[in-house]
Amino acid sequence: MRIRGLGVIDDAVLQLGPRLTVVTGETGAGKTMVVQGLTLLFGGRSDVGRVRPGAERALVEGRLVLPEGHPALQRAAEAGAELDEGALLLSRTVGTDGRSRAHLGGRSVPVGLLGELADDVLAVHGQSDQQRLLQPARQRAALDRYGGLAVLALRERYSTQWTRWRQVRSLLEQLRAAAEERRREAELLRLGLAEVEAVAPEPGEGEVLAAEIDRLANADDLRTAAARAQEALSGEESGSDGMDALQRIGLARRQLEAAARHDAELGALAARLAELGHLLGDVAAELASYAAAVDADPARLVAAQERLASLTTLVRRHGVDGTDGVLEWARSASDRLLELDGAEDRIGELESQDAALETALGMLAGELSAARAVAAATFGAAVTAELAALAMPDAQVTALVSSREDTGGLPVGDRRLAAGAEGVDEVELLLVAHPGAPARPLHRGASGGELSRVMLAVEVVLAGSDPVPLMVFDEVDAGVGGRAAVEVGRRLARLAQDHQVVVVTHLPQVAAFADHHLLVVKASDGGSAGFVTRSGVVGIDGEERIAELSRMLAGADTGLSRGHATELLAAAAEDRRGR
Repeated sequence: MRIRGLGVIDDAVLQLGPRLTVVTGETGAGKTMVVQGLTLLFGGRSDVGRVRPGAERALVEGRLVLPEGHPALQRAAEAGAELDEGALLLSRTVGTDGRSRAHLGGRSVPVGLLGELADDVLAVHGQSDQQRLLQPARQRAALDRYGGLAVLALRERYSTQWTRWRQVRSLLEQLRAAAEERRREAELLRLGLAEVEAVAPEPGEGEVLAAEIDRLANADDLRTAAARAQEALSGEESGSDGMDALQRIGLARRQLEAAARHDAELGALAARLAELGHLLGDVAAELASYAAAVDADPARLVAAQERLASLTTLVRRHGVDGTDGVLEWARSASDRLLELDGAEDRIGELESQDAALETALGMLAGELSAARAVAAATFGAAVTAELAALAMPDAQVTALVSSREDTGGLPVGDRRLAAGAEGVDEVELLLVAHPGAPARPLHRGASGGELSRVMLAVEVVLAGSDPVPLMVFDEVDAGVGGRAAVEVGRRLARLAQDHQVVVVTHLPQVAAFADHHLLVVKASDGGSAGFVTRSGVVGIDGEERIAELSRMLAGADTGLSRGHATELLAAAAEDRRGR
């Protein structure tokens, strides 16, 4: 990992090897910036105040090597990231303008994606994390993680059922709340359908009625026009020569027929005049029938006008186009009315689903509570065993799994309990500090030093069930010393057998167990603006490491403290060989 422009660190490259790596240095040298760098690299919250004065931005780069098929690699591949010789490259920059940028596998990605990777890669355990672990919700989540698949699988099933139950109940509440509105809508639809049913319009009826009304209103004009046209064709009245249209066509045909023997063309014209005569005769007959059939019926005219007025009222009331639009509205209204009437049936179905889901959820909640109780017993015993090795042999930690009754809650057995998406359980870690002492919540039952050891024991027990490959401990050993400090180092080294562990510590007893030792070195440069503090990170071994442990023991590298440091390293090496 490389850090540039972050806090007091100007430019540093950290070689984080396998197993246990410790980071040490004088107070104010910038040890915590190593943890800050890791946190930033994996999507942590950016802080402009962390950018080194005089630098344009803070930069953290990392090279991550994970086994094939690891979930983090799958997520990165989905984002289009590419591996560099089997390693995944990450980077994060924070500018003085507050802008934050992230890159993954050569591609620019949202910062949130780095945070998603952190869920599968990194677990940071620090004093702030200890404070969060004092919260009941965090303690329940920690117990579930410790319980493993036996608890987590049940919690997942419960959570899925809970979501489904809340969806059904929410829909049920919405339908019940909208019952009056549905009733009013249905009543309006029924009134509208009753009006349409009373009028009973036919498709296209409005246009037909309009044409009929026009005909009835002009019946006299129509009859007169037909009679006169019939008379002009074949009536008694004739032109100035006393002949009607049919007679004239007949005369013309006979004239042509007389001369047709001399020219076939005239014969063809004569035949066409014969056809025309027959056609005019038919038209004249139909005109006579039409004139006789035209009836100026005032009563029928009034009825048609009233019928059209009723149809027009329906059209305007429903804002549609013609009688066809009214019929289409009626069909839609009928469908909607069926839907509204079916809402009551839907309520009944949802009530049945609600009852079934509630019962099933109550059974799952009971199973989850039982699984948590089993996990709580083993968890408490494991933490208590760790405390015995941390110079608290008489202390005892228990994980109390409890619930509270609620008349409107979830039925579990013969009781109704307050429930949430995580179940009906409340989890609280209790400490009996010494024999005869009452069991009290951690934050009220332990002194500062005791709390640090208790929380470290909890962290160590939880870390054993944590699936992430990289674990970071930031001065979780504060308030611990002497024999207990050796046990802290021993336990962190034990964790490092299965994880890559990075520890920021001020305890030489812990640092002695490291497989790799990084020293944060602070220096001051003089200049016109005064002294500027710079820090770098170097790997140390051999005599340099003995000198650093000596400083940590006595505040200075003396012969006595150097001998003690050598003994610490030898004892830690012997302990590792014994494992």
